[in-house]
Amino acid sequence: MSDSRNPLSGKRRYLFGLLLLLFISAICVAFTIRDNDGFDTSRREVLLRRIGHELLLQSGDSTSRVLPVEKLSDNEYQVRFEKEFTFQPDSLVSTTQRLLAKDPFASDYVVNVLNCANASVAYEYAISKNKKDNIITCLGRRQPVACYIIDIKFKPRGITTTKNKYLLGGGLLCLAIAGFVFFRPVKPRRALPVDDQQMDMITLGAVLFDTKNRKLVIDGTTTDLTGTETRVLSIFAKSQNEIIERSRLQKEIWEDEGVIVGRSLDMFISKLRKKLEPDPNIKIVAIRGKGYKLEISS
Repeated sequence: MSDSRNPLSGKRRYLFGLLLLLFISAICVAFTIRDNDGFDTSRREVLLRRIGHELLLQSGDSTSRVLPVEKLSDNEYQVRFEKEFTFQPDSLVSTTQRLLAKDPFASDYVVNVLNCANASVAYEYAISKNKKDNIITCLGRRQPVACYIIDIKFKPRGITTTKNKYLLGGGLLCLAIAGFVFFRPVKPRRALPVDDQQMDMITLGAVLFDTKNRKLVIDGTTTDLTGTETRVLSIFAKSQNEIIERSRLQKEIWEDEGVIVGRSLDMFISKLRKKLEPDPNIKIVAIRGKGYKLEISS
């Protein structure tokens, strides 16, 4: 099979290869980001357990357990404890700020200390990347011994797992579109009738009429034609030895182009006659009251 019949030949093969490479790259990026998210999540949970551990030590408890960190959503976690304890708000704030500073994606968060019995808020504060926006209250007031849950909500990150899914889905969509474009069946073009095809070279007796390059070749001598002269002679060439009405000539030469000009058709006919004079067998004859006729005698 020749390259001209191969749907992946030349530019198509190059473009399809490029799209495939971009798609593979998108998949790699998506899974790399997802893997990084998993690592960052695990590291964050370790930091949260460390916060719980230090809170218990500050309350004088070095034996009871910090229960497994519960992830409520991509941005919200809860730290639970085995036993009741007491805490100092100042210590809680400083501990969370010190430990969460090790998490590059934890610059903004809100901490709620909830009562286990009814989930009411015993203490809360907000930390922002801009320290002026921090909201911290009730420092210096030690909280009573009770069952507490530390709930921490982080500000959503710019890239999430959901966006990764969109990225992967977008890559699949691009590949599907590329496959449709490059592999869809190509309908063979309908061959135009000979009369409808543009003929670059027309023979008028002994004259060779080059419509594409706007030239006449008579006995080896080449004569240039203007665009309008070429259009006029093309009309005559298609209807040799037939009368062509003036109105038709004017319409096909000027009106079909959306412009009606006051140029004299006779002027172009006169110029064509002079350029055809070297061949006495070709004449453009005026038919009184009707139009013109291109006469070619054998």
